[in-house]
Amino acid sequence: MSASAAAAENLPAFYDQAPSLTVRDPLAQFLGAAEQGVLTYHYADAVRLAGHSCPTVAGTWLMVIAGLRALYGEDELPVRGEIQVFMADAADAGATGVMATVAQLLTGAAAETGFHGIGGRFSRRNLLAYGQPLRGTLGLRRMDTGRAVQVALDASVVPWPDKMRGVMPLAASGQADAGQLQRFGELWQGRVRQMLTEHASDTQMIQVTDWQ
Repeated sequence: MSASAAAAENLPAFYDQAPSLTVRDPLAQFLGAAEQGVLTYHYADAVRLAGHSCPTVAGTWLMVIAGLRALYGEDELPVRGEIQVFMADAADAGATGVMATVAQLLTGAAAETGFHGIGGRFSRRNLLAYGQPLRGTLGLRRMDTGRAVQVALDASVVPWPDKMRGVMPLAASGQADAGQLQRFGELWQGRVRQMLTEHASDTQMIQVTDWQ
């Protein structure tokens, strides 16, 4: 997304500085939705889908991109719709649903409600599984080679600023005034910005390991 588009939507400018992901989607190519099926996703796409921007959305965005880079390298485009996603926690646990939504955006992988395909091709159904035996937060598997990785997130690498201690309880309880709410939002997105722009390649925050 261009900076002008971000300004037009009143989105934080740093969204454009976050890593993006270019994939090849055979279904998009088959249906003429994108030339050669090449699609580029930006962090703002995840924000639109989730309806918000938070450390979970940002962390999942970075985890999936890091995992796909480990599986495909820098020169090969990930093939959307041909990647399995495994979530460590149950579908209704914590923020797992939010993380799965971001992962589905980037990989095309869906649970039992996913697209059933056309003529036996392009199915996205049952490519997303929950409650899997992972050491990390999520796992990714290439369906063509079978190679898989698991990815963990340590968001504590980027802690909340001290100023958040005073304003968060007021905002969460509905007692904050307009100025305090604005400050809360600025501090909230400030942590997201740090994760996406200053720690996007931080191997202490995003840990990728091979998964047998």
